[in-house]
Amino acid sequence: MIFRSARIFGLGGIAMALIATSMPLAAQDGEEARIRKLESEVRALQRKVFPGGDGRYFEPQITAPTTGGATASPAPSTTAVTDILARLDALESQLQRLTSEYEEGANSMRLLETRLETLETARAPAPEPVRTNPSAGAVSTPAPVSRPDPARLAAVQAIAKPQTDDAGDDEYSYGFRLWDAGFFPEAQQQLTMFVEKYPNHSRTSYGRNLLGRAYLDDGKPTEAAPWFLRNYQADKNGARAGDSLLYLAKAMIALKDTERACIALSEFGATYPALATGRLQGDYAAARSKVTCS
Repeated sequence: MIFRSARIFGLGGIAMALIATSMPLAAQDGEEARIRKLESEVRALQRKVFPGGDGRYFEPQITAPTTGGATASPAPSTTAVTDILARLDALESQLQRLTSEYEEGANSMRLLETRLETLETARAPAPEPVRTNPSAGAVSTPAPVSRPDPARLAAVQAIAKPQTDDAGDDEYSYGFRLWDAGFFPEAQQQLTMFVEKYPNHSRTSYGRNLLGRAYLDDGKPTEAAPWFLRNYQADKNGARAGDSLLYLAKAMIALKDTERACIALSEFGATYPALATGRLQGDYAAARSKVTCS
């Protein structure tokens, strides 16, 4: 509506220019009031585009230049009609610019909201195991809707949690036992708790690596890869840093990312030659056989 009003005033100004100085004084006063109204609308739109009311964002109204504190007299060729036309042109330009900026900002917000809604919809949280016997450390995995399988629950509860004077080692060892028994979701929960609670424990390198393996063995290479990379980068001399680099290559192979798999394999062979020809020789050869690296 503001654009339409500005355009109407602009067309009216052209007609007024044809009448020139013969305009009656009353008509000029009427147009002056209309211009003040339009200027008020421009300022309102400015406040909408630039919230805060800071005077830096508001252009001054068109006035005659001043010299020495006194208002200068208009040039002889300037008339009331041409002054009105100039002000209308300036207002129309401001309206076009401000409306364009406001529409661009609103469109950006709509795109951002749409993207957030898409991400929220696509996010599918994995079911978390529920600890049923905190004192014994036993955990169970609930089905998405139904109750936990009694047989699985009993099998998990049958796995004893160590009780020694090293609480951190007990937490890691219990996670290892869950993983070794094939209870991968429960192992993921237990090992995540361990590495977050004991970031400086002597078993932390083992814990991060085993957490990655618990995800990889559970068919979740996307979740496994960050743990392997984190363990390798955190301490390249860590007890299981070399293992994590090799298993990072395996996760990339599972994700069909040959380029990154080859990078990890190459770095593993160069950084850990003793492992590549010793304890992890079989795993290294098996991984290399699954990809063709240049």
